[in-house]
Amino acid sequence: MSKKHAFAAVAALALAVTAGGGIAVAAPTTAKSVAPSACRPANHRATIAAAPASSGHSHYRVTLTAACGYESCVLAGSPTGVRFSNHGKQTGVAAGHYGDQKTRVTFGPGHPVHFDIQVPNMHRGTASDEASFTLQAPGGEIPGTSFAEGKFSVASGTLIGPVQRGA
Repeated sequence: MSKKHAFAAVAALALAVTAGGGIAVAAPTTAKSVAPSACRPANHRATIAAAPASSGHSHYRVTLTAACGYESCVLAGSPTGVRFSNHGKQTGVAAGHYGDQKTRVTFGPGHPVHFDIQVPNMHRGTASDEASFTLQAPGGEIPGTSFAEGKFSVASGTLIGPVQRGA
């Protein structure tokens, strides 16, 4: 980046911070909203925790939360492009999806959502500490990659459930 472009970028950021009352906006807003969308990856937090097992499967719950100040949005179906990694190295385990892919769920401040990682017990699990994924809206993918952290394991045959209401 040239010094001229670097200066322009710094000046634009300074204007954005000044105009926004000291807060730089990380995602674009729509004509209807005042706040950035909670569905954009930079605007939510995702964690992974063990969930109750079912017959032949281990389950892990990925919970997404958004802080105050973000606009609620609508999600639908299972996240796509799911990748698992451990200490920064991808595990190579691919994931399919299951369940209703059309049910709409509102996500935003005060409205957490979650989805399930279902891992068959018949295969030896691969330790993981991060999942990356792309959220789905009723009209298609939401741009960007979200990340969730937590200790879990994956194996061949892992499936991702649809986004549901609640934490």
